[in-house]
Amino acid sequence: PVRPAPVAQATELDMSFVRGQAPAKRALEIAAAGRHNVLLFGPPGSGKSLLAKTMVTILPAMTWEESLEVTRIYSAVGLLPAETPLVQHRPFRAPHHSASGVALVGGGTWPRPGEISLAHRGVLFLDEFPEFQRSVLENLRQPLEEGVVVVSRAAGTVQFPAQFTLVAAMNPCPCGYATDPARECTCLPAQVVKYKKKISGPLLDRIDLHISVPRVEVTKLADNGNAESSAAIRSRVEAAWRRQQERFSGLPIIANAEMSGRQVKNFCNVQPEGLRLLHQAADKLQMSARSYFRVLKMSRTIADLEGSDVIARQHVAEALQYRPALE
Repeated sequence: PVRPAPVAQATELDMSFVRGQAPAKRALEIAAAGRHNVLLFGPPGSGKSLLAKTMVTILPAMTWEESLEVTRIYSAVGLLPAETPLVQHRPFRAPHHSASGVALVGGGTWPRPGEISLAHRGVLFLDEFPEFQRSVLENLRQPLEEGVVVVSRAAGTVQFPAQFTLVAAMNPCPCGYATDPARECTCLPAQVVKYKKKISGPLLDRIDLHISVPRVEVTKLADNGNAESSAAIRSRVEAAWRRQQERFSGLPIIANAEMSGRQVKNFCNVQPEGLRLLHQAADKLQMSARSYFRVLKMSRTIADLEGSDVIARQHVAEALQYRPALE
């Protein structure tokens, strides 16, 4: 059969509508280019939700194979509209923080896909990240590593695809204003610690980019200057994806974030200065092995965005600045 051409995402959102937040936009570009997971943290009203919703506009259009994968999932749960026989846009799922483990990862008496499978090949947005039940969030650990979720019941075991990009958002404290210079935080230190501990260290370790999203100054909100559009950012992301397709041709992976430890060693050619910087940071920050390899994967993505075959010191330096600030 003749394959239809990829369809661009139809949305009213655009990166040019987001005022300020240049570091966050850059981080989302890196996340989109390498399919890395992101955590946005900052005070209420700083634009975390808008940034998350806009990320889907910088992702390349789905291929025919990806459309078929997503269509099968939506058809299985009865969410495929009669007038839309083929899902052609990347999914964006944003479950409420009251969602149960079954709703998020799938399951039930007769196992069916959950939100993480409905976000397959797209974006899963978890707003108010610490407000989700800790036991529910812990269910994400295996899918984030393996790209699939395995549901075991008495009747048997079912495996659902779950290759999504996680974008999580949270306030820095219960009241939300711990990092806001314009408003005073009313939380006790113990409350802030308890709030952050709602998310486990192993789960945070699986999120590549941790981005501070500060309050935007009024002068920037009123600025009508031309900000970079989603189409311009998407063109760079598409170029990075093409480099990865060539690199991983013949392998069962398609993105830098999916590389195994052995593949990182094979494909991440780091210049000596960059490797020295990474080793110094690993010793000082006491990085886990997972964090170490995730920094290398991010560095590979940053190099891809620049069209570089080798990973230079500046690529490693930028990747390091996105590592967890909440640990």
